[in-house]
Amino acid sequence: MTQTRDGRFAAAIAQVDAANGLDPNRETVAGSPRPKELIYAERMSAMLARFVPDASEALKLAVRCQHIERWKIPRSDCPQTRAGYQQWRATLRDFHAHRAGGILRDVGYDDATIARVRALIRKERMKSDPEAQALEDVVALVFLENYLEGFVATHADYEEAKFVDILQKTARKMSARGRASALSEIAVPEALLPVITKALDAT
Repeated sequence: MTQTRDGRFAAAIAQVDAANGLDPNRETVAGSPRPKELIYAERMSAMLARFVPDASEALKLAVRCQHIERWKIPRSDCPQTRAGYQQWRATLRDFHAHRAGGILRDVGYDDATIARVRALIRKERMKSDPEAQALEDVVALVFLENYLEGFVATHADYEEAKFVDILQKTARKMSARGRASALSEIAVPEALLPVITKALDAT
């Protein structure tokens, strides 16, 4: 498929959204159930626009593809251990990068751009690559703003110390600017703000 330079970005986003639109899992937003990974991708792009308004095209593409077709590799595919979790995450990164590369090639992106997007999705050289770090910050900010409350609600054995520890692990992956944004620029449930603040301030 041949696209003009201006048209291939829109074509890539359309293909990614079409793929994520097949997610059988649903999340209700504004009273309407929608595919979960499509919602996640939209939230990622929206957060990137807030956090990095001048983001490069490669970063915009990587953010949109971050969870492409994630439901196809469920957590149950790997052992329910710490090592199994790490194996699952590595498998997902490779899968998302591969799917993104295929779509970008289909709409006419060059090899260099495809390689860059794939590297960002894998978060290679995260601490030394500002764009990879920005992607990780966006992941964390989207989680805090949209998913933390639901995560807490699914744990009947909620203990503040336990969740502070979980959030500290998230915070350690974030940049100083990302942590500052989490405390001042995103909408988090008021009841969870003390826990978030304690975790981020201790990092």
